[in-house]
Amino acid sequence: MSGTYLGLPAFPQAARLSTRDEQLRANLRHATHTIRAKRATAIAELSDWPELRAAGTAIKDHTLHHLDHYLEQLETAVTAAGGTVHWAIDADDANRIVTDLIHATGETEVVKVKSMATQEIGLNEALAEAGINAYETDLAELIVQLGNDRPSHILVPAIHKNRTEIRDIFHTHMAAWGRPAPDDLTDEPRDLAEAARLHLREKFLRAKVAVSGANFMIAETGTMVVLESEGNGRMCLTLPETLISVVGIEKTIPTWRDLEVFLQTLPRSSTAERMNPYTTTWTGTTHGDGPRTFHLVLLDNGRTDTLADTTGRQTLRCIRCSACLNVCPVYERAGGHAYGSPYPGPIGAILTPQLRGTTTALDASLPYASTLCGACYDVCPVAIDIPEVLVHLRERIAQGGPTTRHGTKATIKPAKGHATERAAMRAAAWTLDHPAAWTATQRLATRTRALHPRRVPGRTASAWTATRDLPTVPARTFRDWWQHREPDPKDSQQ
Repeated sequence: MSGTYLGLPAFPQAARLSTRDEQLRANLRHATHTIRAKRATAIAELSDWPELRAAGTAIKDHTLHHLDHYLEQLETAVTAAGGTVHWAIDADDANRIVTDLIHATGETEVVKVKSMATQEIGLNEALAEAGINAYETDLAELIVQLGNDRPSHILVPAIHKNRTEIRDIFHTHMAAWGRPAPDDLTDEPRDLAEAARLHLREKFLRAKVAVSGANFMIAETGTMVVLESEGNGRMCLTLPETLISVVGIEKTIPTWRDLEVFLQTLPRSSTAERMNPYTTTWTGTTHGDGPRTFHLVLLDNGRTDTLADTTGRQTLRCIRCSACLNVCPVYERAGGHAYGSPYPGPIGAILTPQLRGTTTALDASLPYASTLCGACYDVCPVAIDIPEVLVHLRERIAQGGPTTRHGTKATIKPAKGHATERAAMRAAAWTLDHPAAWTATQRLATRTRALHPRRVPGRTASAWTATRDLPTVPARTFRDWWQHREPDPKDSQQ
């Protein structure tokens, strides 16, 4: 499997294939059920969880409404602390900036902290084309990289693999990337972790350049914040001489006091922990301690366009906890790869089409990858109404119309069959508004019920009935039955 997301099929086709993989479904079911049960226990410990959720939502909404102000404040603070700020309008711009910065150091390899933003822009592939090796240091990301695979979960990228599969990947591929796995490696978690530790330690000690993301950026001091569970981030953020952080502009929060809220909600929503084992903060550069050079690449890549959408902008509240993935019945059965994006699950179904647009069949299919059950909204620590945004995006895709991508205006064509569907709905509305026509339609339907197909012909309509049976028309309508029924004597006595 290639590490790129280009050319992947639309969600329905990809999901049809992934749901046939019984091992994949078993892996996902076990992992998601375990994580969400632990999360529920962790949340139940806090009597003020609703207040924390409301506070996080308010902080994010306030910041997004004043994002220009806080970004300028952030840039000023980072620069004053010895860092350099770069602005990237899109993925190509960000990749060029990072590549040039690494080339300027003369190095040909970097170590990486787990970063959704760098996956979003395809940084590893861009660096490889420039002759630079990027080594993932998060354990799950390492598994994915060694297996030439793609992440399938925001928090647990290798959630689709079990212990035996991971051991086989280490045995087969680890030697090609550095220190080989022991010949007698078992599938015990302790042994697998030890093999990864020894493999990565060599890279940590020799790396001169590190690339990271950030969970939060504190505007008042220019401080970056990374929360993690393994300690690999701490190694990458302290040992190399040069640190390059690629961060989406929506990760900004105004003050340290605001961070306190998210340090309670994020760990419990993601790893079901009271606090993360490692919380690393850094502000610019400090002489004699940590990286000597710090670069911050602020990534737009469709975020400004999303911010302009009054319904869709709530998506930018996301703190990447992945709680919505763990409760989603669609994700549990289809897996993350079916979404064709670094952002799978419910949040990916609304974030990806807004960042990438809906001009491809894949991106246009994502808002439909949901049952609209609302479980994702119930667990979201910043109260993103994902079902509302899904319906909003479906309407946009169906109707088409003007849109903006990276500041350039464009027009989306209405979805195929949209005109036919609207005509059918107008006809149905007229019929329902005229009792005589409605009665005649019912009678005609009952008299011709034996002729009705179970599948609707035609390319557009058949897409609906390919996975659903049309309901059988009853021999009598309810109104006809009601008018000719025999009254129950008990009813008259009451």
